[in-house]
Amino acid sequence: MLNSTDLQRLVEIITEEVMAAQRRPARVPSQCACHAVLYECCPDRLRGVLDAGASRIGLHASGGAAGTVAGMIDHTLLRADATRSDIQKLCREAAEFKFATVCVNPTWVATCAAILRGTGVGVCSVVGFPLGATTADVKHYETRRAIFDGASEIDMVINVGALKSGDLQVVERDIQAVVGPCREAGVISKVIIEAALLTDDEKVAASTLSKAAGAGFVKTSTGFATGGATAADVALMRRVVGADMGIKAAGGVRDYEGLKAMVAAGATRVGASAGVKIVQESSGQTPTATAPTGY
Repeated sequence: MLNSTDLQRLVEIITEEVMAAQRRPARVPSQCACHAVLYECCPDRLRGVLDAGASRIGLHASGGAAGTVAGMIDHTLLRADATRSDIQKLCREAAEFKFATVCVNPTWVATCAAILRGTGVGVCSVVGFPLGATTADVKHYETRRAIFDGASEIDMVINVGALKSGDLQVVERDIQAVVGPCREAGVISKVIIEAALLTDDEKVAASTLSKAAGAGFVKTSTGFATGGATAADVALMRRVVGADMGIKAAGGVRDYEGLKAMVAAGATRVGASAGVKIVQESSGQTPTATAPTGY
């Protein structure tokens, strides 16, 4: 339950966002904010094509890779027991299929950055993962270290307990501690709100705070909580943040149908450990890989 001070702060943030949107000139940008590709090539704008059953989108997007299904996927391995061999395999698959990034725990960032150098595949790492219960200063350092090691994207977990306690100022500082160094380094920041643990009002608050902090994406889940991404949560988050922010669906997206459902709801990026299977299904191939359990 929000106290009166935090409720007022949330109202102020939402009001500021609405007023900023009204002041924003009505023009078509040359690039979309969520993918940094030509606006006409943005996967969010092409959602209807995917809904209609397209198995692949053949576009050349200036400044980025071709707009394929793989280019929307963070190829993910966040298991505690992942070995160096597992990580190397993840990177080989990412380079072969041209995923957007590999998403790995901080200890593997430098290894992945070295393997993937020159491939066009980025390295995403996680901060405050998976509980979000570390303090803001620790998340700030963790972010800077991951960037130093070669991360081009950071997925941070909010302080879920603070949010559920109504301590919005704590959550605001928590997000800013990560978004700040990301912005300074030109690195994409994604804020994991762990939607399965939140009420709809809390999802609105977390998404609003993420947008106000200047994060690049708001993300549904860690994949380690009681539930993962749902189309309903993605749709709610999209309504809150509008068209100018990316949304990453993660946790339980294990096939191409699942990816299409998330994109139809408003997702512009998907985190999945079954990326190879999804891409093979999208091109009509019989999958050679089975979806692993977990994320």
